[in-house]
Amino acid sequence: MTSAQSLIQFLNGPGPVASLRLTKVRGSSPRATGTEMFVRADALWGTIGGGQLEHLAIDAARDLLAKGNLSQHLDVPLGPEIGQCCGGRVEMVISRMSEADKDIAIDMAVQEEAEQPAVYVLGAGHVGRALADLFQHLPVRCVLVDQREDELALSSANVEKRLSVIPEFDVQNAPAGSAFIVLTHDHGLDFLLASAALTRGDAAYVGLIGSATKRAKFASWTRKHCDRTSVAPLICPIGAGGSRDKRPAVIAALVVSEVITALTSEPAAHPQNWGAVSHIAAQ
Repeated sequence: MTSAQSLIQFLNGPGPVASLRLTKVRGSSPRATGTEMFVRADALWGTIGGGQLEHLAIDAARDLLAKGNLSQHLDVPLGPEIGQCCGGRVEMVISRMSEADKDIAIDMAVQEEAEQPAVYVLGAGHVGRALADLFQHLPVRCVLVDQREDELALSSANVEKRLSVIPEFDVQNAPAGSAFIVLTHDHGLDFLLASAALTRGDAAYVGLIGSATKRAKFASWTRKHCDRTSVAPLICPIGAGGSRDKRPAVIAALVVSEVITALTSEPAAHPQNWGAVSHIAAQ
C-alpha cells in the first residue's frame, strides 16, 4: 500500500477527522511550516514531529472533535513549558475536515507521491533485495530491475519489480534526477549500466558496487568506450562509510544513507561532490 492509499483509507474511516497543520515556525522545530497530520478519535496518520508538542496537539484535536468545534489556533513555545528543549516556537491550526478538505488532502498526497524521486536498483541479488527492503519505507519510487525472473521473485519488498531484457533502456528512460545503484551479476553489464547513467548528465546519484580496483578498471573502460564521459560523479565503492561489515543489510543501510542525502541536498552538492568523496574513500 502506498502512502497516498494509506491516507485515503484513513480519511474514509469511521468518525470525523481533524487536520493539524503547522502554519508558522520560529527557531528550532522538529518539522517545517506546512507539515500536516490527521487525527481521529481512535487513530492517527502522519506526524508533526512527535514529542510533547504532538501529544498536546493530538489532545487538542480530539477535544475539538468531541465538542463539535470547527477550528482552533495554537501557539506553542518548544521549551520547558511543555517539556521540550528545541527552543523554537510553533503555531498551528487544528480544523475539522469537510469532505472537500479530505479530497484536497488526497489530491495533494497523490501529487506528492507522483513527484517522488525514482531510485533504480539495478540488480536483484542479495544487496539489491536488501536495498529494496529499505527503500520501500522511504519517500522514493524504488524500481528493482533484473534480467533474472527468479531473483526478482525472491524480493518481498513493496516496490516495483521490473523484469528487463535490456536494462540499459530502463536507465535511459528514467526520469530526470533519478538515482541509480548498479549491482548486477555481471561486471560487463555493471559497466554498461553505470556508463549509461553517467552519460545522462542529470542523475542525482550513480553508484557502482565494487572496490577501488573496480573503479579504476571502470575508468579505464570508459576512456576506451565512452568518449568524454567523466567518472568523477561515480560512487564506487558504494556505502563507503568506514564500516568493514560486508553483510548485505549493512551495505544497504550505508548506501541508502548516501542516496537519500544526494536526493535531498542542494543541487551543487551532487553528483560531483559525491564522486570526490567516494574516490577518496576508495584509496
